[in-house]
Amino acid sequence: MFSHVMLGANDIDASKAFYDAALGALGVAPGRVDPKGRVMYMHNGGIFMLTRPIDGEPACHANGGTLGFAAESPEAADAWHAAGLAAGGTAIEDAPGVREGSGLKLYLAYLRDPAGNKVCAMHRLPA
Repeated sequence: MFSHVMLGANDIDASKAFYDAALGALGVAPGRVDPKGRVMYMHNGGIFMLTRPIDGEPACHANGGTLGFAAESPEAADAWHAAGLAAGGTAIEDAPGVREGSGLKLYLAYLRDPAGNKVCAMHRLPA
């Protein structure tokens, strides 16, 4: 359904350090910076990018929005959370753990990145 996801960032270096650490814990290679200063991560057919807003306005987070990254296990989600915290992320929501509802059982870990975006590592558990 999605071709790629791009988030705005005011401090590309801080955001790259955060995502290099957090996504690295999920097995994603460090982001590459292109000639326009955008950072690109490619993994398992997905593309995730960071950029300064093209219109020159400050980047801001989407209130109510969440970007989720797939984790292969609860341990991978915990490693993502710990790496993100160590690289400038902020813990939000409940502590990493199992959430159940609507017939789903998920292991979730939430952070805010340095630009304030709400991001999550998620692992689907057997219901």
